[in-house]
Amino acid sequence: MTEPNRETETDASEEVGAELAPPADPAIESEERVAALEAERDELLDKLRRVAADFDNFRKRSARDQESLVGRASERLMKALLPVVDDIERALEAAGEHEEAKLEEGVRLVARELGEALKREGLEEIGTEGGFDPHVHEALLAQPSEQEEGAVLEVLQKGYRLGDRVLRPARVVISQGAPQQEAQGA
Repeated sequence: MTEPNRETETDASEEVGAELAPPADPAIESEERVAALEAERDELLDKLRRVAADFDNFRKRSARDQESLVGRASERLMKALLPVVDDIERALEAAGEHEEAKLEEGVRLVARELGEALKREGLEEIGTEGGFDPHVHEALLAQPSEQEEGAVLEVLQKGYRLGDRVLRPARVVISQGAPQQEAQGA
């Protein structure tokens, strides 16, 4: 009889034993699993924070857009009402010349109420005192005068601003400076 090969038996029993053998150290395996779960949790928390920050930025941007839209709506309203203000002011001038006291008083009341309503909405008249400012004034004429060059001589149409935006520039006549004397004896 032949003797069985001991090397083959040993190899086969080691393979079977390796499959059935318990893990080397269960504490190490559970620590690795906990670490992997903590890493996944941290990644998900980071994503959640990013989504929350994106939502906060979206909310702020939407609020700014809405505020801008409301500002533009007010601007359209103000532009539409400016001709009414001009007409009422012209009617007041005409009524003053014709001494129709009741008409004048009524128109003054309407003009005052409308002016206060526009002021509450943020409409301001552009000042014309001092020199010409091309950002808020529109020079329609330039005339020689004794005043310094660029001084506002007359306001042809009032200008208005809403907040920091010019709705309509003031239309003015400005000074060219002192008239030039013609050379004598030519």
